[in-house]
Amino acid sequence: MPDLLKRPFGTHGKVHQITPESAGWRYVGFDLHRLRAGESVSDVTGTNEVILVMVEGKATFDAAGQQWGELGERMNVFEKTPPHCLYVPNDQEWTASATTDCTLAVCKAPGKSGHEARRIGPDGISLTQRGEGSNTRFINNIAMENEDYCDALLVTEVFTPAGNWSSYPSHRHDEDDFPRITYLEETYYHRLNPANGFGIQRVYTDDLQLNETMTVHDHDVVCVPRGHHPCGVPHGFEMYYLNVMAGPLRKWRFVAAPNVEHMM
Repeated sequence: MPDLLKRPFGTHGKVHQITPESAGWRYVGFDLHRLRAGESVSDVTGTNEVILVMVEGKATFDAAGQQWGELGERMNVFEKTPPHCLYVPNDQEWTASATTDCTLAVCKAPGKSGHEARRIGPDGISLTQRGEGSNTRFINNIAMENEDYCDALLVTEVFTPAGNWSSYPSHRHDEDDFPRITYLEETYYHRLNPANGFGIQRVYTDDLQLNETMTVHDHDVVCVPRGHHPCGVPHGFEMYYLNVMAGPLRKWRFVAAPNVEHMM
């Protein structure tokens, strides 16, 4: 199996490129660009649909034959304001031109020409608490199941306060058995505040044939091909992650780990 923890290539330009081939799976792709003001990046979606997420900074966009103007508001992701995003269907071109230094995430999954290009957020996205106690975290849903914006993609942001756990109680979505559970591959793009902090993510199956515990740093990506995938951050640091999920069915159904099922 490919390594689940992906370190960035560098600090400028395209710093992540995760494809189904490199991840050893079938559906999810993820690119990350760290651009300086005045720089541009272009691509063709091909067989994929994409959601372009302005993680931080601002850029103007041309996509699917339209000019979308300048997207972006927060200059630091930990401002926790709603993100500005753009959905681009398959078989379309897009260009982003940075008007400030910016971080642009490109979330990918197979497209079926079922949805038109559209802006997503900041309107309609509100920071929502999930969990309680040391399991409290805060969610910005970009395109989850209730948002019928996409053919396959499920995308969300999560902010985890210092000392807390997230993606917990441990759960998995690695079988195609709807409505009990759905098969969804998943990437976690992590940020830490302060940036020199660290977090922990574990990816494991019930039989422990897969059992990886990783230290994650600012701008790392973790791939979750199957199994449970909780993460946590120590006192003194807070964690952000951008989740991208996709599979054969655009539904999020999961099963808890046996030892935490009573917490669900």
